[in-house]
Amino acid sequence: MKQDTICAISTPPGSGGIAVIRLSGPKAIAIADQLFVPGKNGCPVREQASHSCQYGQLMEEADKVLDYVLLSVFRGPNSFTGEDTVEFYCHGSLFIQQRLIQLLIQLGCRQAGPGEFTQRAFLNGKMDLSQAEAVADLIAADSSSANQLALKQMRGGFSKDLADLREKLLHFVSLIELELDFSEEDLIFASRDELKKLADQLESKLSALCESFSLGNAIKNGIPVAIVGETNSGKSTLLNKLLNEDKAIVSDIHGTTRDSIEDLVSIRGLSFRFIDTAGLRKTKDRIESLGIERTYQKIEQASIILWLIDSTQLSEHIDWMADRIIPRSQGKKLLLVFNKTDKIAGEELGIVENLFAHIPGDRIQISAKYGQNIEELKSKLIELTNLPEFDKTDTIVSNIRHFEALSAGLEAIRRVREGLQQNLSGDFIAQDIRECMYHLGLITGQISNDEVLGQIFSRFCIGK
Repeated sequence: MKQDTICAISTPPGSGGIAVIRLSGPKAIAIADQLFVPGKNGCPVREQASHSCQYGQLMEEADKVLDYVLLSVFRGPNSFTGEDTVEFYCHGSLFIQQRLIQLLIQLGCRQAGPGEFTQRAFLNGKMDLSQAEAVADLIAADSSSANQLALKQMRGGFSKDLADLREKLLHFVSLIELELDFSEEDLIFASRDELKKLADQLESKLSALCESFSLGNAIKNGIPVAIVGETNSGKSTLLNKLLNEDKAIVSDIHGTTRDSIEDLVSIRGLSFRFIDTAGLRKTKDRIESLGIERTYQKIEQASIILWLIDSTQLSEHIDWMADRIIPRSQGKKLLLVFNKTDKIAGEELGIVENLFAHIPGDRIQISAKYGQNIEELKSKLIELTNLPEFDKTDTIVSNIRHFEALSAGLEAIRRVREGLQQNLSGDFIAQDIRECMYHLGLITGQISNDEVLGQIFSRFCIGK
């Protein structure tokens, strides 16, 4: 990998005002030098200072200009990848982008794979594995909370915490193994009292990190909220109001929504993934029946279910609906949303609500069409998430791979505590300590293999 030079388009696919083409590797500067002619008072790329930018011509042939561009040079090891890196900032024409990539390949570059620039940064020691994964999270962040979470992980606070814990474990396992070397002399180098204190500290820390995953996962991926109810109860109208756009078709015709429609909405920095579903009713229409089956699937996948009720209609199917919604809502939050309250008097609304008195769940009254109580609905959604409270300085785990490794490390350190209580021999305790160290090392990349790295970086976009 260190022998070749890679190139890729680092901006999103398509035309735009500006495109960024990046190349990194031992020949990056030499290759760029063959294509770039500096402007007035400029210098050849090979003489350009690191972390500087200059204007010039991008040459397709010796006497043929392809574009007028800016070019930046970042000399290794003080670059993102740790290697010599060059970036072309050209106009965003698809032709210019593809032609430049073609020229770079002709001069000896190789097309970069997904995440290969970040992978090189990891392999060259510019960041650890958890920081590299945070790069992908930062690119994908769609809320302020997700953005801040990724930035915090990129700064390395999480990695430092794990490295400190692993270093302390390494100290003790070294002393225990030294005891094993002098087993005939019956010497004790590792204080069991100090090891017990460390095990208690680690269990508390790892347990807190594992508990933070529910919040981190919600921040990163959004909280799924299924909007369900009878046909024409106003589900699509509510989705459009929450999104502030006409995402779903709204019609007086029953059964308009035949499939699920999803979109993300950020509410007070937290992402909610709202799912508008096909209306529930008895039907012989095959296509509509398939849509209703998908509604059932979405209820089971959601964390919060909004059961939207048309307050102007005394439904004859309350129990029929309840039999299909409530069993699929076990372990989830159910919110009964009485809609169209702008069309009904308070006394009549009370009668409608009494019909649902036997249904468990919170209640709220809204008018989706006119936006009445929508802010109250949003507040209720934040309340229903029931996410744990964490200080802004706390480390929050959002990556499922990290959560699984931390959970395994937590189990190992609990075995260490049990072994100390039972006065097990040092070799058994050392084995559990090593296992905990192994799982912590998997997170930061101190222990890794090509298969794991391949899975991680394959999820990156090309050019990053």
